[in-house]
Amino acid sequence: MSADDELLDETLRLLAAAGVEPEVATAGPALRRAHREAPLVLLGADALGSAPVRALPRRPGVVVVARADLPPAGWAAAVELGAERVAVLPADESWVLGRAGAALREPVERGSLVVVGGACGGAGASTLATAVALVAAGRGGSLLVDGDPWGGGLDLLLGVENAEGLRWPDLDGLRGRVSGEAVMAALPTVAGVGVLAASRSAAVAPCPEAVAAVVDAGRAGGWPVVVDLPRGPLPADGVAEAVLAEADLAVLVVPARVRAACAARVLVDGPESSPWSSARLVVRRVPGGLAPDEVADVVGRPVLAELAHDRSATVRGERGEPPPVGARSPAGAAARAVLGALSRSGAVP
Repeated sequence: MSADDELLDETLRLLAAAGVEPEVATAGPALRRAHREAPLVLLGADALGSAPVRALPRRPGVVVVARADLPPAGWAAAVELGAERVAVLPADESWVLGRAGAALREPVERGSLVVVGGACGGAGASTLATAVALVAAGRGGSLLVDGDPWGGGLDLLLGVENAEGLRWPDLDGLRGRVSGEAVMAALPTVAGVGVLAASRSAAVAPCPEAVAAVVDAGRAGGWPVVVDLPRGPLPADGVAEAVLAEADLAVLVVPARVRAACAARVLVDGPESSPWSSARLVVRRVPGGLAPDEVADVVGRPVLAELAHDRSATVRGERGEPPPVGARSPAGAAARAVLGALSRSGAVP
């Protein structure tokens, strides 16, 4: 979409060279349909401030094309629209060619979002979240986001606390749409899992806009995203509510004890915690504890999987060894059950 004839001609020439079929849109239903269905949307810089463009919803795969560097107001408009890049022609011709061809050849399916929380302290939510991310990474990588700024850092569970890479709050200034590739490249990575962990030197909760930008970047890049939320009632900062509202699956880890099950019931039913109302349960077995169906009866939610008792889990965690995720391991079996529920629901694991 552009009313700049010279820019439009140059862009159409590039698209023809890429072997793709362009559609020029102006306004009205045709624009909204094309914006919704096309694998790639190219917006001329001249159209950024137009009413039809400003009314469009955000989506992946939007590129702004221009004949000169944008002024600050133009950059602000591009960020507001969620553009992944501003391509200045002719300098960025080769990039536009490659991006157009990739959009046609390799459409990226949006990654799933799993949110994991614990009914009480020490429930094992962080272990399960890490295991889900590790199993999902075996299918092409995953993103593990630490939602608890006071939890000491999920990088400790993966043994990458000394690895180079960004943590919260290094990325707390993110806003709008950002590149998933850039986010993943900036994080410590182990076994295909990029982990955005809390900082141990600055326990500051990330803002909702930054969390939304990171999660959306991972999903837009096709990676499964797993968010580990802190236990207890949702904080007033809005982070947890926003993440839970977008989740394909919310999982609440409940130790098989009466108090833990009652605490889970409060989370599911409490007026301040309504986003957990659709959560599925993973019951962590404990010696002499309740049976899974008894936990389900107390909480009032179905049990998705059991996390079998693992006597070596504490020792491995203290050594910074990731939980084993083989098919017969307790964490691996529970993680596969979680990912299996995503597949059955139609979400992309």
